[in-house]
Amino acid sequence: MFLNLPTMLTWARIVSIPIIVGMFYLPWPMAQVNLAASCLFIAMAITDWADGWLARRLNQTSAFGAFLDPVADKILVCASLLILLQLHRVNALVALIIIGREIAISALREWMAQIGASRSVAVHMLGKLKTAAQMGAIVLLFYDGELFGLIHTRMAGTWLIYIAAALTIWSMVYYLQKALPAIRAKVR
Repeated sequence: MFLNLPTMLTWARIVSIPIIVGMFYLPWPMAQVNLAASCLFIAMAITDWADGWLARRLNQTSAFGAFLDPVADKILVCASLLILLQLHRVNALVALIIIGREIAISALREWMAQIGASRSVAVHMLGKLKTAAQMGAIVLLFYDGELFGLIHTRMAGTWLIYIAAALTIWSMVYYLQKALPAIRAKVR
């Protein structure tokens, strides 16, 4: 299951990370870099949805794919936030909240799997909303310009990344509350 179509889409997200980061170090006009990074990020965000849908549709789900998919998502989001932080397009506290939550929930899920309670921290709609808000905000912040002459994407992206940060905290609290009974039972 290392090379089925859904897993290859996940690998594409991983391969895109140094490409997106590297774009901002090329001697291109910033408007072109912003557009290229936004377009590539949109394509990779689509693969985040497509790989899971295809895995279920083609009956190609695998433990490896289930492991790799969230890893690819987290690295893509974290790398993008670090670039946006360097470009002064995202607040450091917001980036820290989002990145810190990703690390904390990954560790929580690993621990819950070890104690046989992984179902208590299964992906919830709140986590999916958080991811959608993060992805949308990153696209807008990468673009950093006027869209259709109507939307200033840095302002819209800033509002959306703050919403994503709030959803990040809310979803972390939700997952911790779900895990708490299993944690208490294990500690006793």
